[in-house]
Parts: sequence; C-alpha cells; structure tokens
Amino acid sequence: MDKILRINMGPDGGPQVKEESMGDYAGFGGRGLTSSIIAKEVPPTCHALGADNKLVIAPGLLSGSLAAMSGRISVGCKSPLTGGIKESNAGGQPSQMLGRLGYAAIVLEGKPKDDTLYKIYINKDGVKVEPDNSLKMLGNYDVVDKMKAEYGDKIGCVSIGQAGEMKLAGASVAFSDMEQRPTRHAGRGGSGAVMGSKGVKVIVVDDTDCPARAPKNPDAFKAANKAFVQGLRKHPVTGEGLPTYGTNVLTNVISEAGAYPTNNFQVGTFEGASKISGETQAELEIERGGKGANVHGCHRGCVIRCSGTFYDKNGRFLTKQPEYETVWAHGGNCGIDDIDAIAQIDRLDDDFGLDTIEMGATIAVAMEGGLAEFGDADAAINLVKEVGKGSPLGRILGSGAEVTGKVFGVERVPTVKGQAMPAYDPRAVMGIGVTYATTPMGADHTAGYAIATNILKVGGDVDPLKPEGQVELSRNLQIATAAIDATGMCLFIAFAILDQPDTFQALLDVINGFTGASMTADDVTALGKQILEMERDFNARAGFTPKDDRLPGYMKTEALPPHNITFEVSDDQLDQVFKW
Repeated sequence: MDKILRINMGPDGGPQVKEESMGDYAGFGGRGLTSSIIAKEVPPTCHALGADNKLVIAPGLLSGSLAAMSGRISVGCKSPLTGGIKESNAGGQPSQMLGRLGYAAIVLEGKPKDDTLYKIYINKDGVKVEPDNSLKMLGNYDVVDKMKAEYGDKIGCVSIGQAGEMKLAGASVAFSDMEQRPTRHAGRGGSGAVMGSKGVKVIVVDDTDCPARAPKNPDAFKAANKAFVQGLRKHPVTGEGLPTYGTNVLTNVISEAGAYPTNNFQVGTFEGASKISGETQAELEIERGGKGANVHGCHRGCVIRCSGTFYDKNGRFLTKQPEYETVWAHGGNCGIDDIDAIAQIDRLDDDFGLDTIEMGATIAVAMEGGLAEFGDADAAINLVKEVGKGSPLGRILGSGAEVTGKVFGVERVPTVKGQAMPAYDPRAVMGIGVTYATTPMGADHTAGYAIATNILKVGGDVDPLKPEGQVELSRNLQIATAAIDATGMCLFIAFAILDQPDTFQALLDVINGFTGASMTADDVTALGKQILEMERDFNARAGFTPKDDRLPGYMKTEALPPHNITFEVSDDQLDQVFKW
C-alpha cells in the first residue's frame, strides 16, 4: 500500500487522475493519513464546499492484510458541519479492497465547473472517471444496484445519496458491506456533502485478482494475530456482550445509569428502553430469522461480529441491525419505543445518505420546536422523508441540529462545534463530556470513549458523576483512539487491550510482524499525540479558540434527572486536556 491516488475534478478538459508515492506521508494510514493531508494541503479558512477543500478516503495501515479487525476506513476533510478538520470512520468492504489494490488513500480535489455527476471505477488495471447523470438524486441502494448491474457482483462501492448531492451538512458517505448493501457509513461531520461538492456520486472498487497484502515477517504476524484474536474472544465485552446483543446492548445499561438522553436531552432515563434494547432486538431478529440475522461482521476479517441484519415483519431485508447510537437517536431521544419504526428510519438515513446521530438529534430538536410530538414515530419518519425530497424543510433538517435549532427557536440544542452529541448525556457521564467538548472533531463519543471506564469499568474505574479524573481519562483515550484509527482496526478492540496487557502486546506484535517495525507502547502514544496536534493546529488556523472547547451552556445550569446533576468539569480543567 504505497500509492496515493489523486483525482482532480476541476481542470479544463475534465477530471485528471494521477498516482504518486507516499512521500512525506509514508508510515501513515487511516486517520493519521487523512488528517496529515488535510492539515498540510487544505487552507483552514477555505469554504468546506469549495474547490480548495479535499476529500481523503484512506484505509488503515493494516487494511488489505489478514490482520483481524483491520477493515475500517477513514474519511477526512474540512467539515461543512463544524468548520474544522474532520475524520469519520466506517466499516464495509472498500477498505480491504483498496488496501489490496495498493492504495493508501484516494484524494478528491478541485470542483467541477458544471453540475455533471461522475462515477469512478478502480481496479488492478487502472482508474476510469466517467460522467453519469443517470445517477442524479438516486438513493444509495439504487446506486449500488446500478453499479452491480454494470460492473458485476464482486465490487465494493463508496457512494452518496440525495443528501450528499444537495450538499447538506448532515450527509454521510456510504460504504457497501459484504452483501454489497450501502449500510456502513462515515456519518459524522458532513463528509458526504464534500463528496457531492466534488461531483462524485460513487467510487466503484474492484480488487479481483489482488491477493492479500503480505506481512514482512509472516511467522511472527501469524502467531501474533492468533493471540490477538484469542484475547478479543476471552474478553466479556468483545467475546460475549457485543456478539450476542450488538452495540445496542448498551440501551438498558445507559438508561439504568441515568445517562440516556431522552426527549432531546431533557431526562437521563427512558421508560421505553426495554422495548428497544439490544436484548429485545436480538430476540426479535432470532424470531424472524434470515441470513446474518443477529450476528454479522461489518467487514471481512471481523471476529467480534457485533452487527446483524434486520428483516421486517414479512421476512424481507430492511436494513442492517440498527446500532446503539441509531436506536437511541431515533428512539429514546425522540421518545419512540418502536424498534420497527426505528429500523425504517435507519433504512431511510442509509438510502438518503444521512448521519443517523445528527438526524436523530435534529428530529428531537424539531420536536421540541413544535414540528411533532415526542413519541410520534410516523411524524419522525415523514420528517426524514422531507430530507430525501429536498423540500425547504428537508434541507433545513438535513443541515443538522444546530441549524434546525436556530430556525425553530430552540434553546436546548446538544451540539459542540456545530455537531450533535451522541447517546450519552455528559452531565451523567462527565468523562464523555470532556471528550465531546475538547476533541477536534466536534461532539464525538468515538474520539475518546470514556463510557468504557466511567460506566463499564473497563481499564479502571472513574466515577461518572464527579469531575475528578475525567480530564486525564479523556486525554488518554483520545490519544489511544487517534492511534487505533490510524491502523484500520475497529475501535472496539480497545475494550480488550485496555483490560488485558497480553492482548495489547499481541496488537503491537501484529503491527510489527506486518510492517517489520519495532513499535512500542510509547510509540503508540507518540503517534496518537502527533495526530491530535495536527488536528488541533488546523482548527486553530481555522479560527478555533479554547472557547470552542465547551459544552452548551444549559448543561452547566440545567440539572439532568434522575441524578439531578449538571456538568461540573470546569473550563480551566477542560483547557488542560491537551497540555501533556
């Protein structure tokens, strides 16, 4: 994986393609590579939808190899939602396929001079960029079906739906799964809008006749990979909880902890939690049956297999198993306790190309603004459909929670740097509040998943209801996460490597056996810090100050039931996160 593929969509005479060596970017992958390219090549004050912004799609350092859990992919750009640097992470097949084709990154540059829409086809013989206006305003499912009919059933697709074409700030980039369905999304930050601004509807990846990437030290790599998998399987979270109930295993846990944002972050428990919990969802999926019903991997090489497949009441495929964040966003946060309705909205989000977290938060804000009643699933479905139509209301909603809050005069808007908060109220889990406030990415639980330690007691025990220890917890997790995101590894490996030193060592041995390096734990820390420093520097040059590293003011004054507590980590403490 030693090439960067650059596709300039803007020159006279049409798109231009060139390949180049890694150069100064050698040794980077995933988030490390996306953030490096954006920080170095994109003017921080440029318009996110303008020609100067770039969209970088980068598999991880280990993607395309036989390393377990290594099929995640990073999408980077200047975010139209936050105005800062952005990396969004997804599963699906294209990461492994691009790795096997030898590409460390695809960089979309420039901007077309008209509204022509393009498709890109990549295989071992080269790259083709062709206009295809027949794809205009199609949803992701129809786009993938058209590409399969044209290129065969061995491809992977990277695509946008209607939201990306309309350049809405809540738009995602879809990655096809092992069944070639557009169910895995780089959702956060509006990267789909940037892809739309480049005039690219779909990138088709075909790795036919491309073998897996070979490790530098095959014997060491094989032994380490085996030990790493064994470590994942013996941990109660990655070996039992996630495979059995999926990520939605957290619904009852977080609601019982009083940290489940309900009715637009008004309370921390949801009366209907048991109706939409992972346990209930798994029982329903098993009852309905179907291939991959309650156990499924999001990419080739996944051994945790925390995903699933959701079939409707008539046994027809509807969507992938709705994730915890999606179930919360369109469920408890909107007062909805109907898992079938939530799955229907998830399908719409995936088809239109929308971030489920941003859309769920937006619908809840709209409900508080009077557009619908909390708990009204039909109204929520119709509001999401407005986005797909491109109506004036739909364009407002597709622009995210903060824009919607301003339009409808809502004070309680749960955003940081313009991006909606995920499914944990920071007043009841203060560690995640520190992450929301300070990560360069805008409110993002995956940037430093303090839930692991605050609630699940993985990697230690820090009381979620007290400010003490939260800054150090978030700092360490943000450093570790940035490094994991660079490898192409799934973030869920963190549960096992935080609790099991031998599993962490096995991970290092996997990396070293594959790359021929001699990386240590200190090197992992240094890599994470380097990535974060690049990202924060970009944001500073874009005009961000410490005042942007804050939660909404109401979270310091409005107590959250049932603990009746406010966010108590001070501004001075927040300013210490990156002082290492």
